[in-house]
This record gives sequence, C-alpha cells and structure tokens, in this order.
Amino acid sequence: MNKRWKVLLTFVLAIMFNARAQSKAPDSVVIRVGEASKVIFVIHDRKDLETLKHYDFQALMNDMIIKLEKKDTSQLAKPSVNYLKDTLNEQSIKPVETVSSSDNSNEDRTSERRSRRHWSRRTYHSFNVDQGTNNFLSNGKFPDQSNELYTVRPWGSWYIAFNSIQRTHVAGRFFLEWGGGVSWYNFKFQNDKTLLSKDNNGVIFSEDARDFSFLKSKLTATYLNVSFIPVIDFGGSNRKAMFFDGHHTQSFRFGVGPYAGYRIDSYTKQVYKDNGEKHRDHLHDNFYLNNFRYGMRLQIGFSDVDLFFNYDMNNLFAESKGPKLNAFSFGVTF
Repeated sequence: MNKRWKVLLTFVLAIMFNARAQSKAPDSVVIRVGEASKVIFVIHDRKDLETLKHYDFQALMNDMIIKLEKKDTSQLAKPSVNYLKDTLNEQSIKPVETVSSSDNSNEDRTSERRSRRHWSRRTYHSFNVDQGTNNFLSNGKFPDQSNELYTVRPWGSWYIAFNSIQRTHVAGRFFLEWGGGVSWYNFKFQNDKTLLSKDNNGVIFSEDARDFSFLKSKLTATYLNVSFIPVIDFGGSNRKAMFFDGHHTQSFRFGVGPYAGYRIDSYTKQVYKDNGEKHRDHLHDNFYLNNFRYGMRLQIGFSDVDLFFNYDMNNLFAESKGPKLNAFSFGVTF
C-alpha cells in the first residue's frame, strides 16, 4: 500500500469513527496505518466533533501528502478554517490563500475552481407568473367617465404573463432582472353588446343590433416581451425568493425599468344566447392595434411575493386609427 492510499484510508476510518462519536466520545483515538504508522485524534471538547463533519478532507489530505513527500514535519501553513467546506451561501465563498512554494499547484487549482463557482452563481434563473387586471386611460382619464363603449370591467379584464427571468448581481444590493416572456391583455367591455369592426378609416366601436341575449364581449391582445429592470434588494441575496420553490428571504426590494413587446395575435370574443343556445364568436384581426408596445414597469416585493405595475407609454391603437388609449396592468408576481 503506497503512502497516498494510506493517508486516504486514515481519513475514511476517521469519518467512520466520527459517526459513532455521537453516542460515545472518547478522549483519544488511535488509527493504525500499515505496519508502522498511526494517526492519533485527541478530542477535548465534544463540540469539535460537529465541526469535524464540515472539513474538506480531500483538500487536507492533498496538503498532507505534499508535506510527507517532502519529508516536511512542520505544521500546515494554512489555518484550519480554510479546510471547512463551502456553504450554500455564495457570498461566503472566498479564494484560498496560497502558500509560496514550488508545490502549490493543488492549492492554485482549488482557488481557481472556487472563483469560477462564484462567478457562475452571479446570475440565477427563475420562472415568474404575473397575474392581475388591466385597463386603459384616455388622456389620463378612465373611459367610463364619459360612458364610452370601450369602457372595460375591472373584474374580468385579466392580465396574465409567463416570464423567464435572469437575476444578475451587479454590485452590493444592486441587481438587474432581465428576460422575456409572453403576455395577454384581456379587455372585457362593460357593455356586453360592444362590437368591434373596422374600415379603411379605423376601428369602430358600436352596439351589436342583433336580437340576442349577450353575455360577454372582449378584446384580447397577445405580446412577446422583453424587460430590463434594475432592482435594489435590501436582503442582498443573489437568488430571488420565489413563492413555489421554498426559497424565502425576509427582505424588501423594489425596481423600475423599461419593457417592450411585439404583438403576435389579437381577436375579439362575443358570447351570447340565441333561443337558449350559447354561442361564442371569435374574430382574429389586428383591429389597427399597434404592433409594438413599450413602457415602464414598477416592482415592489417582500419575502417571496412581488407587486407589479406596467404602463404602456405608446397608444394601444395606431395613430388616427382608434381612440387614444394607454394600456396598463397591475397585480401580483409569483
């Protein structure tokens, strides 16, 4: 048995002893290696057994083998705390100080691995769901103040978005949340008879004159979006707390930043009854909706829940093709 395997066997046996030490802690343990060598563990405090569980025995073994091969019987140059294993908190990961020696290649590689691990964990991915309501403003006022046909119901005009978000640590408590996703505006009109049509001049809002019992009328627009939200997180955690993944941090955070979207679909939906039979009519059309949307997003969060507010800075409809409406949405991010 060569010297490297002797030392490895020593630490395997030491770990086996440590499992038994929970029920009985002797003052000292002698582990024989080969025919003429031995390793002695002297335990003065049972609390040290708990600390022993967190040692990186592989790193400690490498350093010992180097010294044994050089026939160097002096103490190890590094403090014992440097052999403690890394925790899950990436902020506790620090490069190991190397010892000036011609045989320090193992320590250099360890430092390099830990440095790579630190930088690879600067960015975390999360999958977020925005759920809330949407509406629009006409010259800063709600359309229901003038009883317009395009007035929407606050309850039933649902906004929903699915987002793939990267959270990158920039410096200190400053982070950047960036990514993309897909969202749906659902404008459910207050008047169930509201009918959307269009001609060469623009979109037309009118009442459906058919003799049916109307139950619902709405306009839906679907967008692909990107966003870049600078965030200040007073908890300082690289990983954003999420409602479903069990990662909780009692911290307050807020952020404001831009977003942009491209319309990929839009349609109207009417639900009505004719002689007691329910009908659902869908009409897919652009209705002179702007193909692009852009605006600002506000996020305020605590623990694993965020509140959001989106405001489109451009008009919902193309210039001179419909009423001047700025869409907005707000709700909860999970």
